[in-house]
Amino acid sequence: MGLDDVARDGVAVMGEGAAAQMTLWSERDAAWSVRESRRARRMVVRVFHSGRVEVVVPVKTPPRLIETFLERHRQWIEHKRAEARRTAAAPEPFPPLSIDLPGCAERWRVHVAGGTGRLRLRGEAGLLTLSGDAADRTAVRQVLRRWLLERARAALEPTLAECAREFGFRYERMVVRRQRSRWGSCSVRGTISLNACLLFLPPPVVRYLLIHELAHTRHMNHSRRFWQCVADCCAEYRRLDRLLTAGWRSVPAWVFAEEEA
Repeated sequence: MGLDDVARDGVAVMGEGAAAQMTLWSERDAAWSVRESRRARRMVVRVFHSGRVEVVVPVKTPPRLIETFLERHRQWIEHKRAEARRTAAAPEPFPPLSIDLPGCAERWRVHVAGGTGRLRLRGEAGLLTLSGDAADRTAVRQVLRRWLLERARAALEPTLAECAREFGFRYERMVVRRQRSRWGSCSVRGTISLNACLLFLPPPVVRYLLIHELAHTRHMNHSRRFWQCVADCCAEYRRLDRLLTAGWRSVPAWVFAEEEA
């Protein structure tokens, strides 16, 4: 659910597990990457909201076939990259001065206390205090990301349970991840995976995504019956789905910095 724009050569399965990285041809810039996946059956090119381009290919796909595939979709790729550049957010200070989480109605001010030694983050009464060596930007990103996962877990778990009770859905468990391309998913065993970045979205959009994934506990597809199930619980789902697709623009750069380079 909530994938970034994708161009497919047939139907592809995106691998989340181990995957080899292929070295790019020299004429491509650093915003392009090719990833081999043992689960992929077809080639897929994806343009992320940052403008980064990722090509996912089956293992041992000949480079000439990748080039042919990219040439076929070149116009679409460039259109999406230009769109990403037009809608890119202005550069943000880092560490951030504050972190807004509309998904759980919270706003946190960030205070860099300084000091030496291992970086620590303490949150209390709307204030996040970073103490220790904050000059290490990678370490700052890591502690902020861990904190985001914890806040998302605490906020989304009761909200998901409430939605399930309200509409009579049943699921096995919930997990929270920090994903670059999915807002949520539901496994055949009833595990619902939610993206911590949902906290950066408005509550009605978050609620729609939860309903969407809960509906997958009854219909593991996007059939007419699935969408009717969603509509029965959320009459505005079409409008909210459009807002969800555009929601990546609300995610601060530090959440995926370096991984998107």
